[in-house]
Amino acid sequence: MSKKMNAFYAQSGGVTAVINASACGVIETARKHKNKIGKVYAGRNGIIGALTEDLIDTSKESKPAIAALRHTPSGAFGSCRFKLKSLEDNKREYERLIEVFKAHDIGYFFYNGGGDSADTCLKVSQIGDKMGYPITAVHVPKTVDNDLPITDNCPGFGSVAKYIAISTMEASFDVASMCATSTKVFVVEVMGRHAGWIAAAGAMASTDDNEIPIVVLFPEVEFDKEKFLAAVDEKVKKFGYCSVVVSEGVHWPDGKFLAETGLKDAFGHSQLGGAAPVVANMIQDSLGYKYHWAVADYLQRAARHIASKSDVDQAYATGKAAVEFALKGHNSVMPAIKRTSNKPYRWKIEMAPLSKVANVEKMMPASFISKDGFGITKKCREYLAPLMKGEDYPPYKNGMPKYVVLKKVAVPKKLEPFEL
Repeated sequence: MSKKMNAFYAQSGGVTAVINASACGVIETARKHKNKIGKVYAGRNGIIGALTEDLIDTSKESKPAIAALRHTPSGAFGSCRFKLKSLEDNKREYERLIEVFKAHDIGYFFYNGGGDSADTCLKVSQIGDKMGYPITAVHVPKTVDNDLPITDNCPGFGSVAKYIAISTMEASFDVASMCATSTKVFVVEVMGRHAGWIAAAGAMASTDDNEIPIVVLFPEVEFDKEKFLAAVDEKVKKFGYCSVVVSEGVHWPDGKFLAETGLKDAFGHSQLGGAAPVVANMIQDSLGYKYHWAVADYLQRAARHIASKSDVDQAYATGKAAVEFALKGHNSVMPAIKRTSNKPYRWKIEMAPLSKVANVEKMMPASFISKDGFGITKKCREYLAPLMKGEDYPPYKNGMPKYVVLKKVAVPKKLEPFEL
């Protein structure tokens, strides 16, 4: 670029315990390159902030406040579920983006999200060729679902995996203590529409030191009611109790989700909710066992207090790398994590083309799922364990985590309002 340009950064989709660590990586790295990047403007509520010219001036935030993002959960700048249509279907949105970018001298675009966000970033990266406005767009990976291709794993997943494994372990201890006269089955529902990575993490609760009877229901395995009930019954008879980890995306052989509500979300995906009570009721109706069920929901992706250090480090590293890639002139790419060693765990950042990332989902390999379809293999354990490793506790005050709330000073608007 012939002159120093500003950068746009935004968060998209479901937030995580470590997405702000990526924001920290982007902003701190950009500040170290003031000779090449002017200010970093954050979009309030994702890409919507760009379309509505609702920008946050991150230069108004202190150095300690930006540093504190590394240990603060959720999306500090607000997120959204909003998918740009193609240029052919909605040219006005792209014309508006160019209007806003021009008005605020924005030449760099960093979009922090999952698969749908990668698609948005890919579309923005093509503005230069298709509409004549030079923009360098780099996607910053994030998704608790761990379903982005090319990268070994996704920032956000390791911490969810750690939370679910620990929660399943602790709840199982509870049920084990009560099973003689009370609850015999505990069911926990976890996120994962099509990929069972988070559900797999629940099986990590059972260790060599303490075997816990766990049945996992994966989206990759068609739900067989009779086979499932037999597995639960067998474990209750052997151990006195059983814990069930069910992914929200578990479906019948005809493809219908156990938890399908009939509603759609902003991306057109089926709205899910309630696989745990469906499964729990099956157990009681068919086996007569007393149960309790829970839905991890937002708790699993917001639990920064128990985040994985590996995950925090990788989230920051991908944010940092995104800026470094952009400064080297790379467009339409994503920082990807490459595992170089399991023991000891080592990794590095490589570059992946967005054209091979957007709209591609990475499912659990068959080699990671046990032959009976209700557990994980040794190979899966070896993959998951390093991602959950290490503690990175936030600072505490009066017994509570001390998280940062930014000032979020708005950048003065220069354009006419825009209707979404």
